[in-house]
Amino acid sequence: MEDFHSQAIPDLEPQPSVGKPGGFRRFILDVFETLLLALALFFVINAISARIRIESISMQPTLYAGNFVIVNKIAYLLNSPGRGDIIVFKYPLDPNGEPYIKRIIGLPGDSVRITGGTVYVNEQPMNEPYISAPPKDEAKWTVPPDSLFVMGDNRPNSSDSRKWGMVPFKNIIGKAEVVYWPPSRWQLLNQATAAAAQP
Repeated sequence: MEDFHSQAIPDLEPQPSVGKPGGFRRFILDVFETLLLALALFFVINAISARIRIESISMQPTLYAGNFVIVNKIAYLLNSPGRGDIIVFKYPLDPNGEPYIKRIIGLPGDSVRITGGTVYVNEQPMNEPYISAPPKDEAKWTVPPDSLFVMGDNRPNSSDSRKWGMVPFKNIIGKAEVVYWPPSRWQLLNQATAAAAQP
């Protein structure tokens, strides 16, 4: 009787599909569907986000050369850019060149003034705990419609709106959201750190 019991156990297990008619075809279809889904996800992810490597020192101490950042390419479809946002954009003087990354300081219609090492927006001093050092400029700008005034956090070492002007909205690639590499530098960006009065 024990022999019958031991032989009966394998008969209760599901039989493998290999060798069954159509089994190989099903396997190929499964592989194809998996690849198709992965490809679709790849295109969707790339349509709504980008990953960039920081190459300059202009955003220190917030971002360092070698940091990798995730950029939200659809951030401004429903919301408008805000002061303090860190954005990636096409360089206005060479849109086909490498993109730039800077912090938004002035919005359309804002008056931006730098004096005595302090940035004033609409005559209100900015609260800027993220900068490396105060700017040494002494100048004033008015931001035109559909444009932004941007600066790097490393004020003494940043090529930005102070030198080459405003960033048109059409040049915006997206909003920098997360530093994901290296792990020691992981952080969420664009926290509410900049403040100024409305025009």
